Amino acid sequence: MSGFDFKEITKSTPEKSLLRPLKKTGGRNNRGRITVRHIGGGHKRMVRIIDFKRDLFEISGKVIAVEYDPNRTSRLALIEYPGKEKRYIICPNGLKVGDEIVSSNNKEAEIKTGNNLPLRHMPSGTSIHNIELVKGKGGQIVRSAGAAAQIMAKEGDTAHVKLPSGEIRLISLDCHATIGQVGNIEREAISIGKAGRTRWMGVKPTVRGAAMNPVDHPHGGGEGKSGQGNPHPVTPWGKPTKGYKTRKRRKYSDKFILKRRN
Repeated sequence: MSGFDFKEITKSTPEKSLLRPLKKTGGRNNRGRITVRHIGGGHKRMVRIIDFKRDLFEISGKVIAVEYDPNRTSRLALIEYPGKEKRYIICPNGLKVGDEIVSSNNKEAEIKTGNNLPLRHMPSGTSIHNIELVKGKGGQIVRSAGAAAQIMAKEGDTAHVKLPSGEIRLISLDCHATIGQVGNIEREAISIGKAGRTRWMGVKPTVRGAAMNPVDHPHGGGEGKSGQGNPHPVTPWGKPTKGYKTRKRRKYSDKFILKRRN
């Protein structure tokens, strides 16, 4: 088992004004039926309200703390703006307490870690995260610990952005993104170590289909240790799995994808 040393955390209690309760479902719908398997239990959590939009333009904010967030892999940076307004942002790698950041539509804005700008005003080769897909909607992709995308080129009104998966995608130059790589890079080296630790996280055990009865899974049943029986592995609901593509053939976003993920 391995864990974090939390050396980058500077504040142990969250900002109370930016908290909301998180209601757990246990994977059940409004009828009490389990509709999503493997969800249940776990430590009680509160939601942190995060500023994905970064819509306080041309106003400099100061980093006053780096905090833990139980709902995501990245850390949070607590930013204080003039007038004592506080907001959480996803903490980029290298951002420290005392640093100043800004969100801007201005071409003269500084290209530095933590600043939020339209792709139009960033040079090719810049590492970015928290990227908008629709102008003004707020960052939707590249928000996980250690993640970073790269601006490969600009053509017309779009930028060619290489995502962490290897996919190259067209994104409007008017969409905003935050400069830098998401922090908490060492998370990929974490070893959970025991089943109980995943239960603390609200994840219930996963059982092989071949270990079930025929009523529970298409792979179930048989005498002793028997194989799956099907010519191809399937889900509990009979759909092919392990490599079967489920993406729609004519999905609306296909036209924005220049190169598929590896």
